[in-house]
Amino acid sequence: MESRLTKKPKILCLHGFRTSGAILEKETQVWPEVVLGKMDLVFIDAPFPAQGKSGVEGKYDPPYFEWFQANEDFKVYWNFNKCIEYIEDCMIKYGPFDGLLGFSQGAMLTAALPGMQAQGEALTKSEKIKFVIIIAGGKLGGSHFSAPKLAENAFSSEIECPSLHFLGKLGYRMSL
Repeated sequence: MESRLTKKPKILCLHGFRTSGAILEKETQVWPEVVLGKMDLVFIDAPFPAQGKSGVEGKYDPPYFEWFQANEDFKVYWNFNKCIEYIEDCMIKYGPFDGLLGFSQGAMLTAALPGMQAQGEALTKSEKIKFVIIIAGGKLGGSHFSAPKLAENAFSSEIECPSLHFLGKLGYRMSL
């Protein structure tokens, strides 16, 4: 029988708000080996130290990080552009990557980045994103919020990469 070598897809993983790459890595360890063994997951920390209490204090040790900051009504954002530059730097330094996986705040970025990349607003020096995995995500600039200026048009046209959405502990939706 002929053996066939296949490359595992390399996936950049973006953790949730006020957590860390190490925490997301620990959380994914509950996934079955049949899933984990098929992916090359790379976990990074967001560029900014948490500016408040983390929802995982007592369960996971610090340090905690956040990707960007916003005011309470999500009308004003800061450090968003620096966050996007940081992600691209990581994609170049540790990549190339086939896809992105994001949880919570990281999932919001993961959902927006393919559209931003397609419009030439972000990730212009890195490989094209081939797919995304979104876990407990939301839309930047959802129905009650404004989007950061750089991401205002991230969802203005159809995204042309496959996406897998995990909604809650037991649900998922696949969008091809």
